[in-house]
Amino acid sequence: MEPHLRIFIGWDAREPEAFEVAQFSLERRASIPISVTAIKQAELRARRLYWRDRDPLAATEFTYSRFLTPALVGYSGWALYCDCDFLWLADVAELMQYIESPRAVFCVQHDHKPTESTKMDGVAQTLYPRKNWSSLMLLNCGHPAVKRLTPEIVNAATGAYLHRMQWASDEEIGALPSEWNWLEGWSEKPVGRTPKAVHFTRGGPWLANWQFVDYAESWRSEREAMRSQSAPLK
Repeated sequence: MEPHLRIFIGWDAREPEAFEVAQFSLERRASIPISVTAIKQAELRARRLYWRDRDPLAATEFTYSRFLTPALVGYSGWALYCDCDFLWLADVAELMQYIESPRAVFCVQHDHKPTESTKMDGVAQTLYPRKNWSSLMLLNCGHPAVKRLTPEIVNAATGAYLHRMQWASDEEIGALPSEWNWLEGWSEKPVGRTPKAVHFTRGGPWLANWQFVDYAESWRSEREAMRSQSAPLK
């Protein structure tokens, strides 16, 4: 049977276009069957999977709800989560090489220490250990550590517990190459090639104040291809 990857992308009412481009860029390059689902907080609340009080410090609607990804697939198989402010420039099938691993989760293990005080549309920028590790997670949803992410835990645990991946031991967290979660404005550019996935973590070209960031033209080209529904890249 041809492999299939279930993908979940965070959705925020302030950035619907970012989500649409992230999904489109994923789908047009994928050489394996994938399914893409939006992590929409309102829908999760309606399903009574998410009841956490709104956090004024949360930068997005999916700050905490992303950790319901394992529950949404019934704690079985592998699933990929990413934020909506991604532009995919490579075939996500390349990540399938990691799914035979016994580890709980794979992510890019950044040492991200942003210097700006705000991001996106004026949201406060925060600094904490393992920042942006959880912005892209390849999750082994049947792993005992990942099964700790029950709706009860996701709705009650601290941000530190969730985002620093304290639900898994260090040995259970695998490392992905940095080009799979390339942080615009922070990560070093790969020599002679483009990143596999650009993460506009500070703010992307769908926002007025972020029109001239690295790879903004690539994002705009992807948006135009989406609007014209260009043939998929394979």
